[in-house]
Amino acid sequence: MNAVELATVQQQSPARRYEKVGAILAENGNQPQRLIPILQAVQEEYRYLPEDVLTFVATGLAIPPARVFGVATFYSHFALSPKGKYCIRLCDGTACHVKRSIPILEAIYKRLGVSAKYNTTDDMLFTVETVACLGACGLAPVVVVNEEVHGQMTPEAAVRLIDEIEQQEKVNA
Repeated sequence: MNAVELATVQQQSPARRYEKVGAILAENGNQPQRLIPILQAVQEEYRYLPEDVLTFVATGLAIPPARVFGVATFYSHFALSPKGKYCIRLCDGTACHVKRSIPILEAIYKRLGVSAKYNTTDDMLFTVETVACLGACGLAPVVVVNEEVHGQMTPEAAVRLIDEIEQQEKVNA
């Protein structure tokens, strides 16, 4: 989903916009104890958890919105702002930091024209995040793109990885 597609989804009528969320709630039997799988499915649909959709989920589950927002903000897996198609996570845990993860982050930021504050590209293709640990210390420094682990990264290798993803996107377009 690019920026235009995301904007289109966000501008849909409420009935159309919530149709898929209603289906997700129904698939989970509108059971409050299924909140996490429901939020996971909603995030897969929208690539983040829009505030109005969280309120809709709370209403559909007959639970306080604060409970839904509490779960959505507690778990780092959930995002309250739109993310790109490719989420690049750079580990900055001790092992990765010691093996110079910060120059990799700087190279990624420069290549994509993003920053810590504005970490998603305008075309909604990439989001860059740092994480405390990815649990792959033996491969340090580590970058994960969506669920694919890339170990022993360098700034140059990270830029090549982004170039490869962009080339593949052009082929798929």
